[in-house]
Amino acid sequence: MSAEVICIGTELLLGDILNTNCQYLAQELASLGIPHYYQTVVGDNVERIHQVIATAIKSASILKFTGGLGPTPDDLTTETISSFFNTPLQEEAAIIEDIEDKFASVGRVMSPSNRKQALVPQGSTTLPNPTGTAPGIIWQPQLGLTIMTFPGVPSEMYRMWQDTAVPFLKSQGWGQETIYSEMMRFRGIGESALAEKVAHLFDSQNPTVAPYAGKGEVRLRVAAKASSQKEAAAMIQPITTEIKQIAGLDYFGSDEETLSAVVGKLLTNAQQTLSVAESCTGGGLGAMLTEIPGSSSYFWGGVIAYANQVKQALLHVNGQDLAEYGAVSDIVAQQMALGVKQRLQTDWGISITGIAGPSGDTPDKPVGLVYIGIATPENESFSYDYRFGTQRGRELVRYLSACTALDLLRRNLIKRSLFV
Repeated sequence: MSAEVICIGTELLLGDILNTNCQYLAQELASLGIPHYYQTVVGDNVERIHQVIATAIKSASILKFTGGLGPTPDDLTTETISSFFNTPLQEEAAIIEDIEDKFASVGRVMSPSNRKQALVPQGSTTLPNPTGTAPGIIWQPQLGLTIMTFPGVPSEMYRMWQDTAVPFLKSQGWGQETIYSEMMRFRGIGESALAEKVAHLFDSQNPTVAPYAGKGEVRLRVAAKASSQKEAAAMIQPITTEIKQIAGLDYFGSDEETLSAVVGKLLTNAQQTLSVAESCTGGGLGAMLTEIPGSSSYFWGGVIAYANQVKQALLHVNGQDLAEYGAVSDIVAQQMALGVKQRLQTDWGISITGIAGPSGDTPDKPVGLVYIGIATPENESFSYDYRFGTQRGRELVRYLSACTALDLLRRNLIKRSLFV
């Protein structure tokens, strides 16, 4: 017994709209402990929607449709579902009255085309829409099958799901268990290398452990099914603890914890401050840091030193070193980090200088070569070189450079805290 999510709309297939509804429903189903094995996106076409339904009812007992409930001719969901089960539509006066009241509340008169939204399959129950004109349905057209429809507008669907759908499902005996998960996040280690280290955990059935590749990071999803979230969380705790011990500093956080948030907490705990000097990232590192509310307490600012003249004038980079070694070099990265730290009078300084591409490379310095400098509270400076590859593209090189700089500082802060 499982659920399937079916999203209807040609605009989804064309990529004009990001399908956030599917993600939301998947997360909600997991929180209710309802198995969910398939998701389908289909265009506004009666025959293809029929094909999707025919396939879905072979394996799922709950079908959740989103989209296609509007008043226009291409909104086909309700009539298509009804025709698949050979059930006539009937007009619900209460729905028309509700739509008319909503139009009147904003000083408008209901369009005749909106009457279409009052047509529902005989025997179905209206799934009210408190904020929009498109109601859904809850319908059990055959034994062991429940159909729910929701509009495509995310805010309307969220409200309808919480207000009506969840209580209904629980009244039918669903949602007696919950699936709770923690998405563990890692940097500085590849997916295959991490998988090898924790391979013995992949055979576990409850909790389960599964690897995911992210943008410049690796993730492990640890999930458990239990009668309550508290019980499920307790089940995964020994697993996550073991993984953290195995991964060491490569683990940086879980779920929505970002590198910039983790670094911010570490700086706050150490009562230390940070400034940055950026060349190829053009302010990307500073943008990540300032995404965190209250970051001004530890992040004092930065210098975008794109031109060599700025590196010399504001960061006191040695002109002879620039001429001899070039802007993309370890010695310049160190001087940039130390220069911005001293200029802004912070505890730490970080610098980034590199070749993001697609041009500007040389035989000795390919696209993707980046130097990251770090200046410590003791005014020592170090530099690390990274090669992010020539095929990654300019924006990804810049993104990875900023993330790697944060991760470098994170590791240094943690190591220092161990000896305090």
